[in-house]
Amino acid sequence: MADVLADLVALLALEKLEENLFRGQSQDLGWGTVFGGQVLGQALSAAVQTVPAERQPHSLHASFLKAGDVSRPIIYEVDRIRDGSSFTSRRVVAVQNGHAILHLSASFQVDEPGFSHQDAMPAGVPAPESIPNEAERFAAAISKAPKALRRWSEIARPFDNRPIDESDDMVSPPKKPPRRMVWLKTIGALPDQPALHRYLLAYASDAWFLTTALLPHGVTWLSPGMQVASLDHAMWFHAPFRADEWLLHVIDSPVASGARGLVRGSVFKRDGTLVASTAQEGLIRRRPQRQGT
Repeated sequence: MADVLADLVALLALEKLEENLFRGQSQDLGWGTVFGGQVLGQALSAAVQTVPAERQPHSLHASFLKAGDVSRPIIYEVDRIRDGSSFTSRRVVAVQNGHAILHLSASFQVDEPGFSHQDAMPAGVPAPESIPNEAERFAAAISKAPKALRRWSEIARPFDNRPIDESDDMVSPPKKPPRRMVWLKTIGALPDQPALHRYLLAYASDAWFLTTALLPHGVTWLSPGMQVASLDHAMWFHAPFRADEWLLHVIDSPVASGARGLVRGSVFKRDGTLVASTAQEGLIRRRPQRQGT
């Protein structure tokens, strides 16, 4: 397992301080603030550690309240809301510097049979092996990329993300419909721990997600004056999967208004099994640019 992935797996495990109280550290991905997917994954990990192993998370709903500082630990406080015969509910608050930065509600269920149907995976999707990885995309675009992005592109990442049919212009791309597909998987093999794979998909689901709402407007999160931040995030897990095997996140944005954008997604295994559904609303604000004097 590559070092950056092993580090992330260790970070998601958390340090147990006492019953219902955990501490997590952070990876610096180049911005000085904590990646939202990391807090999401750690909060889910904290909840899982208070639930019997035979109950797996089937849904989570989280609100991002404040940016996290990568240089300081995050404390996760778990509230054991309910332990029913089939379902278990947990609430988690992530605290840093005395302030809540995220709160999450998660529901768990025992495995049981039932009715089954699903949407089909889109047809004709290019294989992930035929799509440039992020390093190759950055190499093609680096000459016109902002300085901050050049530093960011040099930092190793635990996931291999391969967006399909993306523009090389990372600041002012051409306008296109608000739809995106991204192949993703970890950069190394993982242990056979189903909960870990769910933490990691929660982590990865925050990447390439909200920015789909910017595609019709010819801007990106790197465009001058743009402020882009996740506000809330929801996931539903439908079927077993592995985060170290290719998954396809199919994303669309049905609406943007009031400086907010809504995105939703479906995550498929390579064989077409729908394993998770995602949704997020976030801030997509363009600040007025000051004129030079």
